[in-house]
Amino acid sequence: MIAAIILILLGSYLALGLLFALPFVFRGVQTLDPHAAHATWGFRLLILPGSIALWPLLLQRWLSGIRQPPEEVTAHRRLAAAEPHRRP
Repeated sequence: MIAAIILILLGSYLALGLLFALPFVFRGVQTLDPHAAHATWGFRLLILPGSIALWPLLLQRWLSGIRQPPEEVTAHRRLAAAEPHRRP
């Protein structure tokens, strides 16, 4: 019984993901990342499974109007921003 409920929920999640991913892969990805505007069909097929799996996050970014990919924040970047640039 519990397994059936989990499988129904998982199937529903993936079905919604597929409904989201098809328009996103063909149209939405170029609004989130300008470099993807001229992407090939191979690239679009490659990001389809990830778009299905991560559809809530991508939908949120798409609806929020964010037009650039997020900047990576690492310990090295934080350290470089905190210290003035030194020349050896």
